Amino acid sequence: MSTKPIGSGHYAIQLDDAAWREKLSPEEYQVLRQAGTERPFSGEYEEVRPAGTYACRACGAVLFRADEQFDAHCGWPAFWAPQDNDAVELLEDASLGMVRTEVRCANCGSHLGHVFEGEGFATPTDQRYCINSLSLVHED
Repeated sequence: MSTKPIGSGHYAIQLDDAAWREKLSPEEYQVLRQAGTERPFSGEYEEVRPAGTYACRACGAVLFRADEQFDAHCGWPAFWAPQDNDAVELLEDASLGMVRTEVRCANCGSHLGHVFEGEGFATPTDQRYCINSLSLVHED
């Protein structure tokens, strides 16, 4: 099974492709609307922040809290849970010859990254939400 197309119609925030291109930089558009991935160790939020929240760069919905961020040494911001289970949408992603779980903003459908389980991190959920910095905005 493949993922639903981004902007499949059930999101509270819906813009046409031209509006997303106008709102986002080319790099942000490639990650958020085309399910791209930024280069590892290149994002501004890889380092754990002491406080605050992380919102979707595309629509401003709060997705993660700094309290749930941890240093996974993976090259992208890592969280052990979203701030609320309704904040994100999880979809099966069978691209790249493997099955992963894609994480999207539940408010606008923008691609955030992927979630992985069972990697042995000492976190309450044993999950790693591996999220692109370009998908987020940190707010104190």
